[in-house]
Amino acid sequence: MGSLKILLIQLRRLGDLILTTPAISALREYLPGAQITLAVSRECESLLPAIQGLQKTFVTKRGLRDLLTWMQIRRAGFDCVIDFTRNDRSAWLTLLSAAPRRIVSDRLKIKSKFRARFYNEFVDCTMKQMHTIDYGLALLQPLGISAVAGDPVLDLPAAAKERASALISGQIRHQSFAVFHPGSARAEKLWESERWSQIIKFAATELHLFPVLSGGANNLERAHLAAIREKLQTAVLDLSGQLDLLVLAALLEHARLLVTVDSAPMHLATAIGTPQVVLFGPTNPFHWHPRKSPAAILFGDSPEPLHHFQVPEPKRPMNQISTGAVIDAMRSMLSAPAASAV
Repeated sequence: MGSLKILLIQLRRLGDLILTTPAISALREYLPGAQITLAVSRECESLLPAIQGLQKTFVTKRGLRDLLTWMQIRRAGFDCVIDFTRNDRSAWLTLLSAAPRRIVSDRLKIKSKFRARFYNEFVDCTMKQMHTIDYGLALLQPLGISAVAGDPVLDLPAAAKERASALISGQIRHQSFAVFHPGSARAEKLWESERWSQIIKFAATELHLFPVLSGGANNLERAHLAAIREKLQTAVLDLSGQLDLLVLAALLEHARLLVTVDSAPMHLATAIGTPQVVLFGPTNPFHWHPRKSPAAILFGDSPEPLHHFQVPEPKRPMNQISTGAVIDAMRSMLSAPAASAV
C-alpha cells in the first residue's frame, strides 16, 4: 500500500482547502510512501506553495480549458481518488481518473444518484453533522486511517515571510499591531462599518495596537472598506487588495490579534496560532470554528464568546453582534498566548 498513487479533489473555496490540510498530513503520516496529488480550483492556486506532502498539483479552470488537465489525470494511473468536493466537476474528474478505488461521502447517494455511479466506496459521514476537518479525515477511513483531528497545517515559503518582514519594518515600524479583516464576497457576512470604526479606534487608543486593514479586491469589499475608512478618526495602514494570501499569513504570524468575519484569514490565523476574534452570522461556527488555536467566536446576540456549538443552527444577522461584545472579546484575547514577537 506504500506505493499508492492517490488523487485528492478539493475544488471548493480557500477555507475548505485550508481545512483539508489535516487530512493531507494524516495521509503523509500513515502512508509515507504514497504519491499524493491534489486538484484544486483556480482561486486556491496561491495557497499551494504552503501545503506540504504533495508530489503534484492540478489547478482546474472549468470547461474545455481543463482539457490538458483531464488528459494528465487520465494518464496518471491513480490507484485511489478521494473526493472532498462532491459536485459535478469533482465527479467528472473522479470518473476520468479510472482509479480502482473512488471514495466519497455516502450522502452523495441522496444528493445525486446519477453522480453516485461514478464512485465505488462510500463513507458514512455528513458535513452537516461534522466540523469540516473531521469530515475530511473521515473520508480517509477506507484507507485504514483513523487520525485525531488537529488544526490546519501551513508551511509558509521564505519569500512570503520576507515580504511581510519588509512591510513590518517599512510601514508598521515594529509597533505591536492588530489586523482587521472586515470584508467578504458575501454581503450577508458584513458587519456595520460604524462598528468596525469603533473597534479599530478602541484597539489603537485603549489596547495600544497599531491597526492594519486587510481585504480582497472585489467591489463589495472595497466599498465596505471605503465606508469604514470614512468613519475612522484613527491612523491605519490599509493593505486591502495589496497582499497575496501567503504574505497575509506571514504578516499574521507577527500580529498580536486578528479581528475578522468568517473568512480565509480566520483559517490562516488558525494554522499559525494567532489569537483572533471571529464574527459569525450566516454560517454556522460549528462547521468552521478554530478548535485549538486561541479564538473568541461571536455569533448572534450572545454577549460572550461561544464555547459550545449546536447542529443545526439557524443563520443570524450580523448586526446582532454588539460592539461591546467584540471589544470585550478583543481585550480577553490579548491575555491569550501571543503570536510570535515582531
